[in-house]
Amino acid sequence: MQILKSLTRGLKVIELLSESSLPVRLIDISKKLESKKSNTSHILKSLIAAGYVNQDSSRRYYLNNKLTNYEQSYSIDNVVRLKEKFQPILKELTLKTGECTYLAVKADNRVWYIDKFASSHPLKVDHPIGNLAPLHCTALGKTFLAFGNIKIDNELTKYTDKTITTKKNLLREISRIRSEGFARDDEEYAKGIRCVAKPILDKNFFIVAAVGISAPTIRFSEKQFDKYGALIKKNLVSQFNCR
Repeated sequence: MQILKSLTRGLKVIELLSESSLPVRLIDISKKLESKKSNTSHILKSLIAAGYVNQDSSRRYYLNNKLTNYEQSYSIDNVVRLKEKFQPILKELTLKTGECTYLAVKADNRVWYIDKFASSHPLKVDHPIGNLAPLHCTALGKTFLAFGNIKIDNELTKYTDKTITTKKNLLREISRIRSEGFARDDEEYAKGIRCVAKPILDKNFFIVAAVGISAPTIRFSEKQFDKYGALIKKNLVSQFNCR
């Protein structure tokens, strides 16, 4: 499987920092990666946003201790293993729907896109690998709220007119997700985009990742929620030993 460059470089940065007993300068990381400082800086900013890396007062970088806690995060091996296991499923779902499919994990209070299989349509939903998105208004994020032990904030950011902004309504949505077995995003994060997602559970029924199908509303009508929901449930067995 071809590992996408953006994620690969991010993993290399994590490896580099894990091997150093002291915080590391941007220029040294850039040299080790054989990458431009601007590109390396962008990778580090993404890792900081995801909670994997910190920056000290001298602007040097070091690993956050969250990598030692599995329930909050994932080791490099975990991420690569998830990608290797589920890339064929992403490809199969894209071939059946013609739409973009995604694999994501939770990074603190957001979802982190770690893999995707792109649609061949000129007009498509394209979330870059490494992007972070909210939990309460994305299908991928809602799966973690529904199947993970996560505290729900009292204040929920509004992104569109359809965003769920109250805890009461979100709890009602979570109940529906648990009943249906998949989550929906009906233009709640971005106008003109719909998505369905299903959790991936390990042998202990702990959610370790989520798989989603996203498409523009011009091809993804409201009637297709049930169709795509049934498809993703059929093509994705919930229980995997992913640790």
